[in-house]
Amino acid sequence: MLTLIGVLIVIVGFALRFNPLIVVTVAGIATGLAGQLSMEKILTTFGESFVNNRYLSLFILTLPIIGLLERYGLKKQAQALISKVAVATTGRLLMVYLFIREAAAAVGLTAIGGHAQMVRPLVSPMAEAAAENKYGNLTEKVRNRIKSMSAATDNVGLFFGEDIFIAFGAILLMKGVYEENGIVVEPIHMALWGIPTAIAAFIIHGVRLYLLDKKLQKEAAANDNSNQNKSA
Repeated sequence: MLTLIGVLIVIVGFALRFNPLIVVTVAGIATGLAGQLSMEKILTTFGESFVNNRYLSLFILTLPIIGLLERYGLKKQAQALISKVAVATTGRLLMVYLFIREAAAAVGLTAIGGHAQMVRPLVSPMAEAAAENKYGNLTEKVRNRIKSMSAATDNVGLFFGEDIFIAFGAILLMKGVYEENGIVVEPIHMALWGIPTAIAAFIIHGVRLYLLDKKLQKEAAANDNSNQNKSA
């Protein structure tokens, strides 16, 4: 039962809102010592676990890294950059990102983009700045709409772009299922059939982004008329 002390340390540490990394580390060391492991064995186990789960560890590190970048002005710099582009609108900006995201995913570069590492710190603030540059201050409702459309753009680009990549997991799974049933199909042939779908997805979502620009323009005009009537 003494080896369960790590669970108690985690519960108490989280309840007292201590640093999660320190809490988990202390809990692991305490559990190892309670299990009569040497300090060398405990450190070796930590190292092996990190190496075996290094990709997950890198994913976990993404959030604090992005947080530090935002704290030191990443979001403000992105907004300042897009505000200098006179022709930029929310829809046009997101359409460019959609093309980049879909094209990158089509060649297997799915890590280029993502909600945590790209949409929240860069794409969404730049989309909001483009709207502010055109229409002035935005309401919270409009900001949330732009944020949701930014996230949707990332999803559409990734989902339909990666279907073109021949080493995509779903394509390899389908190839395996077909072969089990005596049907031989090359991955390249299945990937090629993803191209029309990806093009259709780009066009359909591009229309949605175009309509978003129109809606933002219409709402901004309505707000201006309302403010003028109140002033009169």
